[in-house]
Amino acid sequence: MRILTRAAVTSVLMAGILCSGPLAAEGLERGNGPEPSTLDPHRCPEVACGNVLRDLFEGLVAEDGGGRLVPGLAERWEVSADGRTWTFHLRQGARWSNGEPLDAPQVLASLRRAFSPATAAPFAGHLDAIENAGAVQRGELPPGRLGVTAPDARTLVFRLTRSADLPRLLTLPMAYPVYLPALAEHGAQHTRPGKLVSNGAYRLAAWLPQASVTLERNPHFREPAPIPRVRFHVTEDAGSELRRFEAGGLHLTETVPPQPLPQLRERFGGQLRISPYLGSFWLGFNLTRPPFKDQPALREALSLAVDRDILTRHVTALGEQPAFGLVPPGTAGYTPPVPAMARATQAQREERARALYAQAGYSPENPLQVELRYNTSTPHRRLALAVAAMWREVLGARVTLRNEEWKVFVGTRRQRVVTQVFRGGWIADVDDARNFLDNFRAGSASNWTGYADPRFDALLDAADAAPTLAARQQHLREAEARLLDAHAILPLYFYTSKHLVRPEVRGFEANALDRHPSRFLTLEPAP
Repeated sequence: MRILTRAAVTSVLMAGILCSGPLAAEGLERGNGPEPSTLDPHRCPEVACGNVLRDLFEGLVAEDGGGRLVPGLAERWEVSADGRTWTFHLRQGARWSNGEPLDAPQVLASLRRAFSPATAAPFAGHLDAIENAGAVQRGELPPGRLGVTAPDARTLVFRLTRSADLPRLLTLPMAYPVYLPALAEHGAQHTRPGKLVSNGAYRLAAWLPQASVTLERNPHFREPAPIPRVRFHVTEDAGSELRRFEAGGLHLTETVPPQPLPQLRERFGGQLRISPYLGSFWLGFNLTRPPFKDQPALREALSLAVDRDILTRHVTALGEQPAFGLVPPGTAGYTPPVPAMARATQAQREERARALYAQAGYSPENPLQVELRYNTSTPHRRLALAVAAMWREVLGARVTLRNEEWKVFVGTRRQRVVTQVFRGGWIADVDDARNFLDNFRAGSASNWTGYADPRFDALLDAADAAPTLAARQQHLREAEARLLDAHAILPLYFYTSKHLVRPEVRGFEANALDRHPSRFLTLEPAP
């Protein structure tokens, strides 16, 4: 482990930007968006940490380069006839990155830690099908009552309270094993270089705050990764990321800044990869404070005033679809509801927006004054400017834009103290409508709006208990329709994944969840 001086850090950063020659064949340079908020799998709340964690760790089940389920730490598994008991059989000889054996009792202890109230895992709700999982996380039962047992060193048995696609859920970082002795010795510092012990294809070599996270091949992983070293660069500004790619400093980007698609295709040809993506982008309203608390007419007015066609054609402009709902089209086994405003013309929407705005008590003499908050990003800034202009033009609202660095923004949004309108959105963890809707349960850690509707929660519970897939879909549709009728969020568009990938990167496959573990990629001489 080498310690980098300030001069060395500067050298690394400048090399990433200014390098114009071919990239080193032994290392993969990846753009990764904002600084990862943590490398603790149980506490990871965003895509940036998830990308790194999929290289550092491996759950019982893994995903290959195309998003297909493959055996991970478990070599095989089976399920009971009623779908309520799953048994996973661990590989023989599994080890941590420090060489120590990894067995089923350690995985069990890690899962109990994941659901402990002290861990405050943001996405524990995704695994609430496990018996007693919710009660354990709420502190109503001790972690030892979690419905998972380890009858021997290589077997784990999960008991569920409802049918669920458990293998797919166990690919989430929330279910990765954490090396608890390092946590006991180092506390919150257990995720730092020299202290983090993982079990995936790579181990942590260096972490330069606001610069990069460097991984090196884990010598104790069962299959040596084809690429010895991977560096995830903080590329919060998409324009800077693009320039770094053009200068030869990155093999692949996390995104592409908004630009006319024909020009991008002309410049980059086959290096530009745009694909459907299970994600929705929306603005959230803080429903716990004025001016949006108990003001559905005002929230609806702001939603109707936004021309989504203009946003997706001229602002995002990379294949995104205008959105009037939360759950993206193409989500497995689900047909989203279509709100009435989706069938109206934009002129009709704006006419109703002005009427609702007046109904809420606002006028040219008494305009709405509102803050729109977003995290640092070129696309987010452009989108916020466009939305603010539409609100001003259609309604006369006065909008102040607030830009915050990612970690600050996430904390501000979660606290719901100073936020009014904020940048929201969700990228699916699993291909399931419930994964989007469950975030709006009362008390959910991801319920940034403060939406609280007992009927909505009851519909989600009914979906969980539904005897058929058709009944489940209907309950979920009703729940989404209810959320949209309340105008708790302002849907804007459905994502596409967009990357620039150099020709020497092989094995990069488009998939709906946009996951690309480095161990399934190779670097070969460019044609």
